[in-house]
Amino acid sequence: MTGCGVDRGGIAAELDRARRTLRQLVASADDAGLDRRSEGTRWTNEQLLFHMVFGFMVVLRLLPLVRLFGRLPPRISAIYARLLNAGTAPFHAVNYLGSCAAALVYNRRRMTGKCDRVIAALQRKLASEPEANFALAMSFPTRWDPLFTEVMTLQDVYRYPVRHFDFHARQLSLEPDLQTG
Repeated sequence: MTGCGVDRGGIAAELDRARRTLRQLVASADDAGLDRRSEGTRWTNEQLLFHMVFGFMVVLRLLPLVRLFGRLPPRISAIYARLLNAGTAPFHAVNYLGSCAAALVYNRRRMTGKCDRVIAALQRKLASEPEANFALAMSFPTRWDPLFTEVMTLQDVYRYPVRHFDFHARQLSLEPDLQTG
């Protein structure tokens, strides 16, 4: 723990746990389980697993935005978040269809490798992040994701992808249907 309250080791461990969990989920799932519809989403389990990986990919793109907007007057990111919230319907369509399409490329055979590389990049950035940056904050489009809060610090953004991963992991339906027969 550092003086600013940033637990880099804890964040890195959370990222690593998610990486290991994804590997276990993919390795233990059969084709029928991966092709099965997930619980509470329109995605199959395979598409949802990719979407979970995508959360880590998004954070790599969010980090520079938080560093930029965090240095500007707060009203600038508030305006930006309001504009993004106005585009919620198209965002959700692109988010859904994009994960469907991307899961064709980063499928059951390739998504764990992609996740490994993205998490390794996040951990490198986390380790080299100047301490003062963790307090930088910006407004977020809360209508885009239930895990976004009105204002998120860089530290919050580093923690977001594991929260997103864990949220969606509860929606997986990889267990065989026990009500058959």
